[in-house]
Amino acid sequence: MLRHTVWCVVVAFGLAACGSGGGPSAGAAASADSAPPTATPAQVSPPPADPAPNAVPTISGVPPVSVVIGAAYTFTPTASDPNGDALTFSITNKPSWATFDANTGNLSGTPTSANVYSGITISVSDGKNSASIGPFSISVTPAPHTDTPPVISGAAVTSVVAGQAYAFSPSASDADGDTLSFTIANKPSWASFSSATGALTGTPTTADIKTFANIVITVSDGQMTASLAPFSIVVSAAPDQAPSISGSPATTVVAGNAYSFAPSASDPDGNPLTFSIKNTPTWASFNTSTGALTGTPSSTQTGTYSNILISVSDGILSASLPAFTITVSSPPSGSPPPPAAPTISGTPPTSVTAGSPYLFTPSTTDPSGKTLTFSIQGKPTWATFTTTTGALSGTPVSAGTYSGIVITVSDGSQSASLPAFTITVTSPPLPPTISGSPATTATVGSAYSFTPSASDPAGKTLTFSIQNEPSWTSFNSRTGALTGTPGSGDVGTDSNIIITVTNGTASASLASFNIVVASAPSGGGTPPPSSPPTITGSPATSVTAGSAYSFTPTASDPAGNALTFSIQNKPTWAAFSTTTGQLSGTPGTGDVGTDASIVISVTDGTLSASLSPFSIVVNAPPVTTSSVTISWTPPTQNTDGSTLTALAGYYIYYGTSPSNLSSATRVQIAGTSMTSYTITDLTSGTWYFAMSAYDSSGNQSALTNSGSTTIP
Repeated sequence: MLRHTVWCVVVAFGLAACGSGGGPSAGAAASADSAPPTATPAQVSPPPADPAPNAVPTISGVPPVSVVIGAAYTFTPTASDPNGDALTFSITNKPSWATFDANTGNLSGTPTSANVYSGITISVSDGKNSASIGPFSISVTPAPHTDTPPVISGAAVTSVVAGQAYAFSPSASDADGDTLSFTIANKPSWASFSSATGALTGTPTTADIKTFANIVITVSDGQMTASLAPFSIVVSAAPDQAPSISGSPATTVVAGNAYSFAPSASDPDGNPLTFSIKNTPTWASFNTSTGALTGTPSSTQTGTYSNILISVSDGILSASLPAFTITVSSPPSGSPPPPAAPTISGTPPTSVTAGSPYLFTPSTTDPSGKTLTFSIQGKPTWATFTTTTGALSGTPVSAGTYSGIVITVSDGSQSASLPAFTITVTSPPLPPTISGSPATTATVGSAYSFTPSASDPAGKTLTFSIQNEPSWTSFNSRTGALTGTPGSGDVGTDSNIIITVTNGTASASLASFNIVVASAPSGGGTPPPSSPPTITGSPATSVTAGSAYSFTPTASDPAGNALTFSIQNKPTWAAFSTTTGQLSGTPGTGDVGTDASIVISVTDGTLSASLSPFSIVVNAPPVTTSSVTISWTPPTQNTDGSTLTALAGYYIYYGTSPSNLSSATRVQIAGTSMTSYTITDLTSGTWYFAMSAYDSSGNQSALTNSGSTTIP
C-alpha cells in the first residue's frame, strides 16, 4: 500500500506604517496610501512518488530425465530477478548419488545402480518470492551390455585303467563376470558330470573297457558359449598280476588216517583261480577249485611220495608251492581209529547291490570236539573274513564279479570245504532325473508358475515333494508344479525351496532356490531386488573309516553382506562351521554306509543359495593280515630222561590270550621232518604261541613256554 505524507505550509506576516512627523496617535486609522502588507511563503518540497511492487524471480530449463549407470549427470537452471535481488536455490527429493549447489542451482553426480528417482523439484528465491522447476524424475538405467563369450581351457586326461578313479575339471572364466554353467556331449556311461564346475569324474569297471570318443565339454554364460576340443577316454584293462599261494603241507601221515591239505591263494586282480597238481599220490584226490589234497592211504600204500607240486593260475600267470614229499608210515599196533573230519554247510548269497552290506556265516560240526579254524580262498577285496567263525562280510562300493570263493574249516588235522561260489555285485538302480530353472522373482497380484522336467531310467512312476513351500503357493505331487499368486502380505523372500522327485527307491532334487516377492510397481518406481549370494564347490563323495574328511565351499555376496552357512542331513560323525561352511570329521567303523541328501546353504540374511544335494559313502577300512613262522628243535628225551624213539609229530597252539592256550586254535604237524611252520591270515594284535610233541602211541607232552609277536 502507498503511504501519503501531509505537509504543513507556514506563512509569516510582517506589518509597517508611514506618516509625517510624529508617531502614531492612538486609534488613528491607517492612511489610504499605506503600503499593503506582504506575505513571504517558506520553501516547500513536493512529496515522493509511491515505490513499485516487488516482482517474482524467474527460473527455466529442461533437466535430463535419464542417465546411464556410471555416466555423469548435470543440470543448471537459468534464473533471474526483475528487481535485481540476490537469488538462492533449493531442492527437494534430491537423488542420493547427487550433489546440489545452492548458489547456482546445479544438480550433478554419477549414479552407481539402476533406479527411478521421482518428485525432484528445484526452486529459486529472492528472499521474498520464489519460483520452481518440476517436479520431474530421473531414471537411472544399466549401461548397454555387449556380451563377451566365456573362456574354457584344460587338457583332459585321455586314458584310465579299469577300477581306478578318473577326474578332470576344466578352467573357465567370463570377462563380464556372468554366472557360468557347463554341459557335456557323449558323456561316458560310467562317469558323472557337474554342471556347476564342469568336473567329469567316475571309476570305470572291467565292463567299460573300450574307447569313449568325441566327448565335448561346453561352458555358457547364458548368452554365449565356448567348448573344449573333442577328446576321447580310453579305458584299458589293468596289467595282470600273478596270483600268490602259500601253505605248509604235512609231509607224513599214518596209514588209515585221513590226510588233508588246502593251500591259501589269492589274486591281486580278483581274477578267478584254478589249481593243478603234479605227482598226485595214488591214494589222494585233488580239488582244482580249492587246491585241496585229501585222502586216506591204506596199509598197502605205505612209502614215500615225492616231488608233489601244487600250482595256482589266474588264466594268464601262475604260482606254485615248493615241491614236497609225503611219507606214509604203518600205524603202530593197537592205535585208535582216526577221528571223523569236521563238516561245513550253508548256502552263501551269490549277489549283492553295491552300497549294501553282505554277510554269510557257515554252519559247522566237529565229531572230535576240537577247536575249529576257518580259512578262505578268493576273498573279495571289499570283504573281511573271521577265522574263528568263518563269517564273510563287507559292503562293496562298485559292481563286479568275484569268483572261486572257497571257505574251509579245519580241526587241526582234518578239514572240509564248501563248494566254490561266486558273488556278483550289481550296480544300484539309477535314480530319476529332474531339471528346470524356476523363476526366482514374483510380483504381488501376478501369477507364478513352475513345473520341473523329470524322468526315470526304469520307467517307474514318479512322485514329487517340496521343502519350504511358500505359504501363497500350491504344489502338485503328481507333476511337481508350483503355482500361486502372492498378495501384498507375501512381500519378502521365500528361501531354500527344494523340489524332489522319487521313484519309490531312489530320489533326485533340484538345487534349492529362492522366490523374491516384490510389491506391484507404482508411479515412484520400485527399487530392483538385491542379488543372492553364490556358493560353489565339489565335495568328496567317499571316505574310508578312520580317515579324515574335509570340505569347504566357496561363497561370495555381490552386496558384500556377511554370510552364514547351514546344512541339512549332516552326517552324525561330522562337524559343521556356520561361519565358513566347512564340513569335517573322521568316521569310525560304526559309520560305514551312505549319508545321503546332504545340502549346504549360504545366506546373506535375506537371500540364500545352496549346493546340489550330495552323498558321502563311508567305506570299511581294508583288513590287513600277516603271517608268523614258528621254528623249533625236535625233542630227544622223554620226561623220565630216557631217549625219545617214537616221536610222531607236533601240535602248535595259538591265540590272542596267553592263558588257556591248550584250548585255543591248534595245528597238527604230522611227522618229524618239519622244524618250522608258517601260520597265515593273522589280523592285527598280539598273538601267543606254544607247542607240544606227541609219540606214535598218542602220548602228548606238556605245552612249551609261550612266545608272542605283535602284528601292527
